[in-house]
Amino acid sequence: MSHSFDYDLFVIGAGSGGVRAARLTAMGGKKVAVAEEYRVGGTCVIRGCVPKKFMVMASEFTHQLEVAQGFGWTVEHANFDWTKFRNAKETEIARLSGLYNANLSKAGVEIINGRAVLKDKHTVEIVGTGKTVTAERILIAVGGRPFVPEFPGSEHTITSEEAFLLPELPKRIVVVGGGYIAVEFAGIFAGLGVETTLVYRGAGILRGFDEDVSAHLSREIERHGIKVVLSAEHTAIEKTETGLMNRLSNGMDIETDAVMFATGRKPYVKGLGLETAGVELTDGDAIKVDAYSQTNVDNIWAVGDVTDRVNLTPVAIREAVAFHETVFKNNPQTVDHQDIATAVFSQPPVGTVGLTEAEARKKCPAEVDIYMTTFRSMKYAFYGAEHRMLMKLVVDAQSQKVVGVHIVGPDAPEMIQLAGIAVKAGLTKQQWDDTCAVHPTAAEELVLMKEKRPNGAC
Repeated sequence: MSHSFDYDLFVIGAGSGGVRAARLTAMGGKKVAVAEEYRVGGTCVIRGCVPKKFMVMASEFTHQLEVAQGFGWTVEHANFDWTKFRNAKETEIARLSGLYNANLSKAGVEIINGRAVLKDKHTVEIVGTGKTVTAERILIAVGGRPFVPEFPGSEHTITSEEAFLLPELPKRIVVVGGGYIAVEFAGIFAGLGVETTLVYRGAGILRGFDEDVSAHLSREIERHGIKVVLSAEHTAIEKTETGLMNRLSNGMDIETDAVMFATGRKPYVKGLGLETAGVELTDGDAIKVDAYSQTNVDNIWAVGDVTDRVNLTPVAIREAVAFHETVFKNNPQTVDHQDIATAVFSQPPVGTVGLTEAEARKKCPAEVDIYMTTFRSMKYAFYGAEHRMLMKLVVDAQSQKVVGVHIVGPDAPEMIQLAGIAVKAGLTKQQWDDTCAVHPTAAEELVLMKEKRPNGAC
């Protein structure tokens, strides 16, 4: 390190990406500090995937109790205690945050509790302390934050961040949005016994996902008791004596006790001092980076959701590792953002990897083969429930490579992790077919689909 700098690396944001980069660099013998204005762990651990998954798990028991009765169990006096669950969840989140803290300290990283703002390309101020430090290199990993549009009464809404810490469960809620966060929380609230309505301005939920997945999930979540209102958005929210009146553009009025907006997230760049340091943004107000996560300023990099590339925790971690290898180990690495398997923890959940049918058809002149099945799994067929599973393979007709896999149903996230290996490896439909089925499972359908959907050239 040059003696003119306090640190070799200063990381702004102690989420998944920032923590990984800081630890690896410090373990390599460099002097590293990380600044975090809230709690170490970031969105994923503190107010994202981890607490959300706990909430999904808690809410799934309602459905499991119904299944149990279908299998001959008598279930009496089942009752959910929100306060007990919320407190247990917060205890576990605190434990996980503590582990992140301990691992950083063990690696030799200095943890600074405070908001860091860039004063120039090498100088960072810790807000409210009057303290400034310098660093040879700076990594920005501040993530994103929920976005709520402004309209009359928008101040009465909550986002996912407040939903984790509600003092009590509402009896009725409107969840606004059609993306994965909206459908996940709609499932959570419905499963916990809240009368739930999902409102989305688009024609179908999960825009950007395969259209068959969107349509199938929409039908299934309605079977789970969620009312879905499409092609409508809020014109106003009015506080009444008995709750909140949701005024919608389609003329509907819905009274609820809470309104949660899950209409998107934005990179958390406001007030970070980027313009002072000369860091360029994209048109979407994300930090603009090259394939090596470097900004236009030669000593500043950015990883994770603040760059708005693929906003997933494992991706931020991979970007952090690639940054460390490139900058500190003289081993230039980029991250392949193609064919990343992902899950939506809706109820039922979704697993998807690779191209949607629409995306595959855009890659003309290649023809596309579609294999798709919907079926009732053994569990539901046993007691006559109508819940159906969807599996879909998108195959490049020329090369016969499976270029997309889409699953909706129980255990879809677990299946898609392994299907993701096959898609990433470029395996053909014949190689899938040559794989012996595991019976009796739902997953065996992935290697048993033989009938192509009638389908002309694209």
